Amino acid sequence: MKTSSISTLSFFLVLIFSISWPASADEQDDFLECLSQTCQNYSSISNVVYTPENSSYTSILEFSIRNTRFMSESTPKPQVIITPEYESQIPPVILCAKQSGLEIRTRSGGHDMEGLSYVSQVPFVIVDLINLSEVTVDVDAKTAWIEAGATTGIVYYRIAEKSSTLGFPGAICVTVGVGGHYSAGGYGAMLRKYGLAGDNVIDARIINANGTILDRTSMGEDLFWAITGGGGGSFGVITAWKVQLVDVPEIVTVFSITRSVEEQNGTGLWYQWQYVAPQADKDLFVGVVVFRVNTTVLVNFFSVYQGGANALVSYMQEIFPELGLVKEDCTEMSWIQSTLFTNQMPIDPLDTLLNRTQAGIRQLKAKSDYVRTPVPLDAIEGMVTMLREPEADETIYYMVPYGGRMDEIPESQTPFPHRAGALYKLAGLTYWQDSEAADTDSYISWSRRYYEYMTPYVSSSPREAYLNYRDLDIGVNNVVGETSYEQASVWAKPYYKDNFDRLVQVKTAVDPDNFFRWVLGFVFWGYDHLQELTQMRVSSFVWWNLGRSRKKGLNEIFKKG
Repeated sequence: MKTSSISTLSFFLVLIFSISWPASADEQDDFLECLSQTCQNYSSISNVVYTPENSSYTSILEFSIRNTRFMSESTPKPQVIITPEYESQIPPVILCAKQSGLEIRTRSGGHDMEGLSYVSQVPFVIVDLINLSEVTVDVDAKTAWIEAGATTGIVYYRIAEKSSTLGFPGAICVTVGVGGHYSAGGYGAMLRKYGLAGDNVIDARIINANGTILDRTSMGEDLFWAITGGGGGSFGVITAWKVQLVDVPEIVTVFSITRSVEEQNGTGLWYQWQYVAPQADKDLFVGVVVFRVNTTVLVNFFSVYQGGANALVSYMQEIFPELGLVKEDCTEMSWIQSTLFTNQMPIDPLDTLLNRTQAGIRQLKAKSDYVRTPVPLDAIEGMVTMLREPEADETIYYMVPYGGRMDEIPESQTPFPHRAGALYKLAGLTYWQDSEAADTDSYISWSRRYYEYMTPYVSSSPREAYLNYRDLDIGVNNVVGETSYEQASVWAKPYYKDNFDRLVQVKTAVDPDNFFRWVLGFVFWGYDHLQELTQMRVSSFVWWNLGRSRKKGLNEIFKKG
């Protein structure tokens, strides 16, 4: 490693300070000057500091963007990008950002659906963890330390280098960065057997708003709980995860079967799948992707089974004979090869997993839901009808079955609450090409109409959503002024349900000055704490968070409060 009771909340005055000022060269200059004075060896960090004047700035910024909707000229750009090579280079960045009035966005893989890891409406700095990607595997202990800038593919490859019978229940998409993936839960093809990636984290390293590097022992169990499903960006910069590896067989079996809606009863099989996949043995994962090719709607069933082909065929004929699976549909392979298969990539060469780039990136709007009662057949037929509309030519419906281990883990064990009783996660992913950017509003409008259509058929009170499929349509904090607890709950309850209240308490304790703030971030100050802040700590708060020129704005907020 390169590491050198909600009852009390009723008495709280609930505030979020998310204040916006226009960017200025002074902030950037102040930040860079602070770095030069704070870093013991500035020359070492100066090589990983990029400003808009640097010739590599644009390529560094765009390399990890996975949604080209946020590559436009109008998208806010960072004042500075830092790509640290060592954990010890990050604390000065945090302290100098505070002093110069800049926010921090932390990026690992860049798959954030709304670009929140590299976009902000206020002046900001990106800490891009791309150079912190080392994975250290301990086969005997069945553990691994994984730096937060590693991609899922790198993790899988490094595990397979050491053992053919160990794996990890991470993402299906192998270019996803582990920093955001693990901190929001993180599902994959082994979730029914082993739960989420976050369920298998046993330690972590995080740098808090004071620039202090903490592990699980020093951060405490409340903060550790918060970052294993609550999102890391509200609490600090996570630099590494220690995970418990899981056992995988020497041979797993995969299949991918596609049936058309028009001629092969694809709709009926899709409907029947809802009753089968969530109830199946933990060793079996069968996901569904529905998409359109020209005017034909296709339903693809893809599977990874922790065992041999004969056993899989026999079991599928028992629980889902309508699919008609035969042995010729199946391929036996190693677990590491299956990670490429589920990502629709050739299973050789394996070192493809080390590639951070992703082919075919384009503009995207995501909607996620949790289905707790099977969607009626006529509603599925309505989904197919919507898929035939012009704006849905590249849209996919993506379904991931739950059950198994996910039914066994209590909702409060981590901040990720979508557990027992959830049949599957449903996502509507609407894509369009950059050449169609002028029609972006029509595609986003279609995505919203789809979401409205699904309302009667998915979870409610709250309507649940998956944090790693962030959707700002659900709600956001105010960019300017205060955000009440009730307003924040609109977006937070879908992601966290009742776990939101504990996250509020953790945020209040670990980052009371709300340095790590973003549109889906937590900061809720109790009345007593706010009094203390206004009476005793205004000067330091102003200096660290707003800069000396912003005292008037802060005083105005306190007067309103």
